[in-house]
Amino acid sequence: MFSHCDRPIGVFDSGVGGISVLAELLRVLPRERYIYFADTANAPYGSKDAAEVQALAMQAADYLLDHGVKCLVVACNTATSAAVAKMRDTLDVPIIGMEPAVKPAVEMHRPGVVLVMATPLTLKEEKFRTLASRFSESAEIVSVPCPGLVELIESGYIEGDEILSYLRDRLGPLLKKPVAAVVLGCTHYVFIRREVSHLIGDDVPVVDGNAGTARQVKAVLQREGLLRSGDLMPFDNPTELQNRVTIFASANADKTIPLCKQYLARELGLGA
Repeated sequence: MFSHCDRPIGVFDSGVGGISVLAELLRVLPRERYIYFADTANAPYGSKDAAEVQALAMQAADYLLDHGVKCLVVACNTATSAAVAKMRDTLDVPIIGMEPAVKPAVEMHRPGVVLVMATPLTLKEEKFRTLASRFSESAEIVSVPCPGLVELIESGYIEGDEILSYLRDRLGPLLKKPVAAVVLGCTHYVFIRREVSHLIGDDVPVVDGNAGTARQVKAVLQREGLLRSGDLMPFDNPTELQNRVTIFASANADKTIPLCKQYLARELGLGA
């Protein structure tokens, strides 16, 4: 039996996107164990309505709680927007969600518009509208809904002509004005950061909320006395990484789990 501190951290998303959050968690909390759940049977969340996403997020949370996790990381902006309030009201473990990195983008005080790329549902939800309104006097914030982009990334397209063509269609018309920063408001989009920079220019900051989320997880675990203090050493190779991270998928596990491992190793700079 694990003590409370030795239990794993649960992380979930509709698919592979939350792997980008998991990579950041491993950097910030390298001694912890993790269970990652990709809800590929119901992906993508971003094109569904809020009530359905809320129900799916609760199911994913129950799945991870059945595996004995000590806290839940909702590694999905869409699920956070739709479900995190209900999850905190009904579940007995710490729950940490995502927030598009509008604040750090605005606080760079660069001239131009702040483009926020996200799923259609994230941008429609009250949570994002409230966030954007807080900074609307300081910067012009432009929402960029990206339907279909999650599906491309889930299919393994994170660089090349398909992604660049999509980004040109979505971002091209908005580049007539100076761009202060681009906010990646979906965890999947972190995997195409280089392609976004290629299109808009390397001098434009591209920011996401992953590091802030990982720091928040650490702060919450410290506050709750749940940080692991055992003998796990920081990982430095793919084999040790596999011992530290367990990955499940609700569908297409034979394709999803290897893709998750591939993306995780890529984000951490480890060989496959």
